[in-house]
Amino acid sequence: MSRVFITGSTDGLGYAAARTLIEEGHEVLLHARSADRATSVAELASRSLGIVFGDLSRAAETQKVAEEVNALGRMDAIVHNAGVYRVPTRSATSEGHAKTLAVNVLAPYILTAQIKRPRRLIYLSSGMHRSGKASLRDVDWADRPWDQTQAYCDSKLLMTAFALGVARLWPEVLSNAVDPGWVPTKMGGAGATDDLEMGHQTQTWLAVSDGPAATVTGKYWYHRKVQAPANETADAAFQDQLIAKLSELTGMKLV
Repeated sequence: MSRVFITGSTDGLGYAAARTLIEEGHEVLLHARSADRATSVAELASRSLGIVFGDLSRAAETQKVAEEVNALGRMDAIVHNAGVYRVPTRSATSEGHAKTLAVNVLAPYILTAQIKRPRRLIYLSSGMHRSGKASLRDVDWADRPWDQTQAYCDSKLLMTAFALGVARLWPEVLSNAVDPGWVPTKMGGAGATDDLEMGHQTQTWLAVSDGPAATVTGKYWYHRKVQAPANETADAAFQDQLIAKLSELTGMKLV
């Protein structure tokens, strides 16, 4: 039995992953943006390790989430599932960051830096990361005209590079990125053409399986198969520059 923390587990892929792991007998710690959002997982919550609350667009609340997770003891795996897709405007957070960057990149960084290291880390990426720009200039969209699709693609490229960077820097931790596919969740929309079940099964498998295929690190996955991510994400120099930038933006070091 493993202990797994899943961010953004009130609906979509996060909910599906949490439900699957609980049904398999694992201890799952849920996460919701607010108490109101948690009502949708009341049935799962009663069978879970608990639920932590926090708006991941806000650094202070993200830090509080990390503290509450640590108070419950070390996790075996963390699935960084929470994310935003189409944000029509830059939507500056309380710290002044673009919301897409804050939720999709800064929050996973903060949680990774602040939560006691688990044995496994899984970061949700997207096939759209291949359209992202591997540039840290104006990463926060302070000067560029806002482009919601490009901002999403960029965020997923950065998160993929981060996942691979963590694998390189923390060899004792299995760190992987997962493309769940274009699945019909609230984020993906009703027109999505990919398999909803396969959309969460790679994450759950990587989180708990002891099979040799799942106990690897520094890979990019799609439906339980290793794929080649954008070349820039595997560049060690870019990974180091990215981590330095995220440390600068959050005031927290990855140690």
